[in-house]
Amino acid sequence: MFRKIIATTAIVFGLLIGARGLAFSASEDGSTGPDIGQPAPDFKLPYATQEETKYNPQEGMSLSQYRGKTVVLAFYPADWSSGCTTEVCTFRDTFKDLGELGAVILGISGDYVFSHHEWATHHNLKFPLLSDHDHAIAKMYGSFDPKWGFNKRTVYVVDGSGTVRYRNLDFKHGNKADYDALRAAISKAKMKHE
Repeated sequence: MFRKIIATTAIVFGLLIGARGLAFSASEDGSTGPDIGQPAPDFKLPYATQEETKYNPQEGMSLSQYRGKTVVLAFYPADWSSGCTTEVCTFRDTFKDLGELGAVILGISGDYVFSHHEWATHHNLKFPLLSDHDHAIAKMYGSFDPKWGFNKRTVYVVDGSGTVRYRNLDFKHGNKADYDALRAAISKAKMKHE
């Protein structure tokens, strides 16, 4: 019952965000996060997939557990909103291609793991969704907009040594050029690490 209430609340909230067409600026809070060539700050967060929900902090997912692999950190405002749904479904549809490039995708928003689980199941998402409910990680990465209280839509590529190789602080969910630049950055990060 609790999961249904959370999911329903997230759906209504997501529809409101989509209906209002909120735009998130790239530097509204003045923070820009780690730059290209700098170490990516590590973190450990609760997460959900289609198959499981891990809300205990000790069972969280960390960036450092993916050392040796290229990681795409995809920060987004909210589950169930139209723009975020377009973004994650595009990642879902290109997941195999990105996986062939050796990339792991981690979606990160302030939503609770129960909403993440329902959203991942509904859209058949093949990658984990991490819950940064207090936005502490988004703030470290310059991916939080205090004006609206949500994550901005930003993307980082972290190589196998834990170094930032690409960042887009204003990622456009429907922009082919942004996805092409991301794909190129993943290929380049993989070559640098090999």
